[in-house]
Amino acid sequence: MALQQLPDYPWDLMGPYVDRARSHPGGAVDLSIGSPVDPTPELIREALAQATDAHAYPQTVGTPALRDAIVAWFERRRGVSGLTVGNVLPTIGSKELVAFLPFFLGLGEGDVVVHPRAAYPTYAIGAAMAGASAVAADDPAEWPATTRLVWLNSPGNPDGRILTVDELRAAVARARELGAYIASDECYAELGWDAPWDTERVPSILDPRVIGEDRRDVLAVYSLSKQSNLAGYRAAFVAGCREIIDRLTIIRKHAGMMLPSPLQAAMVVALGDDEHVKVQKERYLRRREVLKPALEAAGFRIDRSEGGLYLWATEGRDAWESIDRLAGLGIIAGPGHFYGDHFPQHVRLSLTAPDERIDAAAERLRAFGESL
Repeated sequence: MALQQLPDYPWDLMGPYVDRARSHPGGAVDLSIGSPVDPTPELIREALAQATDAHAYPQTVGTPALRDAIVAWFERRRGVSGLTVGNVLPTIGSKELVAFLPFFLGLGEGDVVVHPRAAYPTYAIGAAMAGASAVAADDPAEWPATTRLVWLNSPGNPDGRILTVDELRAAVARARELGAYIASDECYAELGWDAPWDTERVPSILDPRVIGEDRRDVLAVYSLSKQSNLAGYRAAFVAGCREIIDRLTIIRKHAGMMLPSPLQAAMVVALGDDEHVKVQKERYLRRREVLKPALEAAGFRIDRSEGGLYLWATEGRDAWESIDRLAGLGIIAGPGHFYGDHFPQHVRLSLTAPDERIDAAAERLRAFGESL
């Protein structure tokens, strides 16, 4: 089936609000896109620099050192044991995998891709690119009989929802009942905030408590963009079902979808060092602790947001009205309309802004709240 015309990129609609925010005397505070602003850790940059003599083609499956590092990281940081190098594969960022996975798995007309009700748009775009249909549903009982792929996202973007072991187990059971693949986008898993996730590990779909030892048709997708400030490196990977990994590997070999060798070397170092991840999480926690109460003081309610990189907020009015009111304060956020049809009164605010800009936004929000 030929690729159908895709919708316009939604962020283009933000132009007038961005212009209004930029006209604020104190300048704009851009909390709309979750693009890291903090430095890439020095030890990772050094690893990249030392690997720049990259005269040979890189390995599609990843170097032995990288594959070993991914396996070790899953066991150490995610509580996932039993993986081998045959269960993991590096990818050029996670977005390309999300977008192409339905096509790579052979989905097409008549097939359904399920994704969360509050969802990153690329899940639906990936369905469209394969000629399949997208359905937004959180309750496994609502997943259609024609479902061929289920996307989970925990912690969620935009809503920060974290799925428990029991919720993950129920999702896997329903997917298997339907004969569907199930993939969990876990890119924000190091960023748990509210109890119990402030002290407990955010569970992975590959956790033995979820699937036992049966990884059949199950994938976990991860990116180092947020925890290691590597968005510009496009450093990510997928893990799980050996059969699917083999299929993806063959496709990527034929298509030349290879992560550059220097980036693979940098990923090995990033995956092996937990200290820089701790430092980055503390930065985001500090920003969250400043921004969240300021939003509440300005009349917003924060929903979910127990993990991840965003605050999912509403003041009980259409999101575009909230976007306009925030723009008047010089604050740029993302409207809930961009994340599906179910949350037209929510806005998403990112924690990826320098401390000074977060402080400025909080000061403006508190002043606005006092004027109400």
